[in-house]
Amino acid sequence: MDLLDTMAHNSTNATEEAEINFPNDLYSQAAKASADDKLRFSVQVLEEMVALFEEDHSNASWEEQTVEHFLIVVTQQADGLHSCIRSHGHKKKNKKLQMYFKRLSRRVLEQMGHSAESWELIRREMEAHLMKTDQLVLSLLSS
Repeated sequence: MDLLDTMAHNSTNATEEAEINFPNDLYSQAAKASADDKLRFSVQVLEEMVALFEEDHSNASWEEQTVEHFLIVVTQQADGLHSCIRSHGHKKKNKKLQMYFKRLSRRVLEQMGHSAESWELIRREMEAHLMKTDQLVLSLLSS
């Protein structure tokens, strides 16, 4: 989270707010799922996040080293969570979550030309995802 805060852009008044609704319903479903499915969902969120940040972010006002460090940390977290999944069978990814991240890529980044404003919208959205996945994983510790 600290790395995302470091990447915050001062001009957060994006004039073109893209219409992408945060997938609260998917998190609600995941909260009711088994421990392994909670972990799978969290891993998928983190992996989708990494894929999104690997797109052209040259217009963002972030230092490349900060982005690289963020991606390393998120990848390590995904790998660590993945190692906790008991049944490593070939379960399909959550299609709705996959489509949500595709919409972020297309409707926010591509339509806004990978601008600094579009990346700031993405950064704020990812911050919300990190908080939600954190809550999801922490719920495993209390159950």
